[in-house]
Amino acid sequence: MPGMIQSIERSSAVLRLLAAGPDRLRVKEIADALGLPKSTAHGILRTLEHVGFVEQDPRTTRYRLGRGLLDLGGAGMDVNELRSRALDWADALAARSVEAVRIGVLDPSGVRVIHHVFRPDDTTQAMDVGLVIPAHATSMGKVLLAYDVLAADAVGRGGLDAYTRKTVTTPRELARDLAEIRAQGWGCAVEEWEPGRAGIAAPMRIYGGLVVGAIGVYGPVERICDSRLRPRTALVEQVCATARAVSRDLTGPRS
Repeated sequence: MPGMIQSIERSSAVLRLLAAGPDRLRVKEIADALGLPKSTAHGILRTLEHVGFVEQDPRTTRYRLGRGLLDLGGAGMDVNELRSRALDWADALAARSVEAVRIGVLDPSGVRVIHHVFRPDDTTQAMDVGLVIPAHATSMGKVLLAYDVLAADAVGRGGLDAYTRKTVTTPRELARDLAEIRAQGWGCAVEEWEPGRAGIAAPMRIYGGLVVGAIGVYGPVERICDSRLRPRTALVEQVCATARAVSRDLTGPRS
């Protein structure tokens, strides 16, 4: 059996120490309380601050517990913050791809669209914000299920409704698709929810690689796919590059 990971033990001790009292603590006070070298305590605090689990007062340099700990009871990031930090990237993706762009998060009923950028042309389009779409039959849904084993299991046990003749309807087929998504880092769905429509999506991540949402393009099959109904390589690259850019922004400093 592998041994315990000392850095995690020490990090948990720092969090417990900060939670024990109402006062903020200096690095030296934390180091002395836990019997750690000051440099070690400082390194732990910097890492915990980076992931949002502790906060430092810039005036006093003292530390306290951070708001990131509140995320542990939810999906990992507030939906409004996720949308606000990703919307500029979504706009840029729509402009480059000339396709509609959507951002979604898992919902008990499927995937909830939290942001939608219209395709930049003069066609009539409907706003999808607030729309809940099936997880097992859409590109965003499959991407989110690929990185959430509990949600994927619940969807499989709940029954996979057939929306078209191409919809995945068995847990075995779904598991195969999700494994492929994890291997390649993106997912697609071609005429699985609506005939004549297709989508490409990729995961958006926060600290440690946790997936908190998906971003992708969605539109007519002939625009999203090539003549062999395979996702167009250029669109896949654009979607993946955007997802990586959003992920970098999500793990950057919070204003």
